[in-house]
Amino acid sequence: MGVVVGLLLGAGLACVWLSCWEAPARPRRRVGRSAAVQDLLVQAGAPSVTPAALWWLSAMAGVVVLLAGLALTRSPAIAGCFALMSAAAPEMLVRVRARRRRRDLREVWPEVVDHLASGVRAGLSLPEAVAQLSERGPVELREPFSRFAADYRATGRFGECLDLLKARLADPVADRIVEALRLTREVGGTDLGRLLRTLSTFLREDARTRGELEARQSWTVNGARLAAAGPWVVLAFLATRPETAQAYNSAAGVAVLAAGAATSVLAYWLMRRIGRLPEEGRVLR
Repeated sequence: MGVVVGLLLGAGLACVWLSCWEAPARPRRRVGRSAAVQDLLVQAGAPSVTPAALWWLSAMAGVVVLLAGLALTRSPAIAGCFALMSAAAPEMLVRVRARRRRRDLREVWPEVVDHLASGVRAGLSLPEAVAQLSERGPVELREPFSRFAADYRATGRFGECLDLLKARLADPVADRIVEALRLTREVGGTDLGRLLRTLSTFLREDARTRGELEARQSWTVNGARLAAAGPWVVLAFLATRPETAQAYNSAAGVAVLAAGAATSVLAYWLMRRIGRLPEEGRVLR
C-alpha cells in the first residue's frame, strides 16, 4: 500500500512539474511542407495518399534507378544524377496533375456559385443550398459535397463542416467561396444573392484571362522544358557506351555533371517563376 501511495505521489509531483514548462514547439517548416504536399495530393485527385507515402515512393524510385544505372553504366556520377531526377519525378508528376486538375476545375466553379445562388433564391437555407450540390452540382465535385451533406446531417455544425469541405477540396477558389459562405452565415445580411452573382462573374472573367495567358506562355515554357531535358536525354544515350561512361568518373566529368545539374535546377526554378500566373493563396483559418 505504501508503494502505491508513493507512486501516486510521485506521478502527481511529476505532472505538477511538467505543467510549469511549455511544450516544445514543433518545427513549423516541416508541418508547412507536409500540409503543402497534402494539398497537392488532394488537388491531384489522390487524397488517400499521404505525403510520407509520396516521399517513400520518391526514395525507392531513386534507389532503384541508382542501382540500375550502376549496373548499366558502371559510372556512379551518371547513376547518381539520374537517381536524383527519379527521386524528384513523383512530386513533379503530382504537381503537373494538380495544375491540370485545377485548370479543369476552374471552368466549373462559376457553375457551383450559380447553383448556390439559385438555391438561395428558391428559399433554401445556406446549408441546404450547399448540400444540394451533391446532386445538382458538377460531376467532378459531387463527392466532396455529398460528404459535406453527410457531415452536416450528423453534426449540424455548419462552420466545422465548411472546414472539412475546404480541406477536402484544397483549392484557392473553393476557399474563397467557403469563406464567403461562412461570413454570410456568421454576420448575416440580405445581399448573399448579389454577392454570389458578383463572385460568379469574377470567376468567369478570371478563368478567361488565365486561359489566354496560359496559351501565350505555353510555347515559351514548353520550349524551355525541352531545352533543359535535351542534354540529359543525350547523356542517357551516350552512357550506353562504356568508354563514354568511364569518362565521367574523372574529376572533370563529375564537375561537368555538377554544373549541368545546377544549370538544370536553375532553369527549372526560373520556368516555375516565369510560368506561374498570379494565383490565389489558400485561405487558412
